[in-house]
Amino acid sequence: MKKILMIWMIITSLNLIAQSGHFEVREQFAAPEARQGVAVDKDYIYVVGSQQIAKYDKKTYTVVKKWIGKETGQIIHLDSGVIIDGKLYCAHSNYPGVPMTSSVEIWDAETLEHIGNHSFGINWGSCTWIDRLDGYWYATFAHYNKLKDLTGKGVEWTLLVKFDDDWNSKESWTYPKEVTDKFGRMSNSGGSFGPDGLLYLSGHDAPELYVMKFPEKGSVMELVEILPINNAGQGIAWDRSNSNYIFTIKKKERLVIMKDVEIKKIAKKQEIRKVVLELKPYETTNNELRLAVLSARISISLL
Repeated sequence: MKKILMIWMIITSLNLIAQSGHFEVREQFAAPEARQGVAVDKDYIYVVGSQQIAKYDKKTYTVVKKWIGKETGQIIHLDSGVIIDGKLYCAHSNYPGVPMTSSVEIWDAETLEHIGNHSFGINWGSCTWIDRLDGYWYATFAHYNKLKDLTGKGVEWTLLVKFDDDWNSKESWTYPKEVTDKFGRMSNSGGSFGPDGLLYLSGHDAPELYVMKFPEKGSVMELVEILPINNAGQGIAWDRSNSNYIFTIKKKERLVIMKDVEIKKIAKKQEIRKVVLELKPYETTNNELRLAVLSARISISLL
């Protein structure tokens, strides 16, 4: 009886979590550059377009610096960015060009002066985001179903690569089919490691985040859960100066959106999910207990 009661309490907790949501829009502002991605540090927001970057004051949302590339220049298609040690690192590719080439482009975050790059050539695909975790760089190299007739490779070839400080590749992983199917004709656009150490991914269009973890076995990243969020794909950035916030963009409306994040709620749901999945509904002859376990499993599948 106690076990049945515990399971129904779990279901109630899951329903309350689902009803209250995980992300709440705190503030938003219009930015004409909001086409590809966003990066953030303690005082500023860096909004990334295909060939331009604007640095906005975090309190007033006024532009303090701009970088604009030449329309026919070497910077073709910037994507997501991240601020590391006073430098803005942006994923870059020749999208939609074929063969796909990629690089990381680097700016001084204070002046927005372009100060360096690292070229990946045509090794992996179209670089869409870059981030850093525990002393290593991570980047995703996208492949697109819309370009499959030209490249011979669809979205299932999208690859996450781990690099050391000299950009030597150390490991790599693919994404599970249940995630790549969500990307449709496009691919993974944004990625940012959260304060919980998990990897949060966005697609190109869907208002969702895909929470991933590294596998203990094999070469395919593991999907922890899918979180609904009020954006439309593109780049994302956790605010590392305040882990309660995540920044996204809405490309169509040219908006930058700051959201409050219930990271403790996300962690609690993951903990409950683990407990539920360890329950074995068919190892009991108690029909009421079996029904409770199956109901709990249905509840976590709907979140």
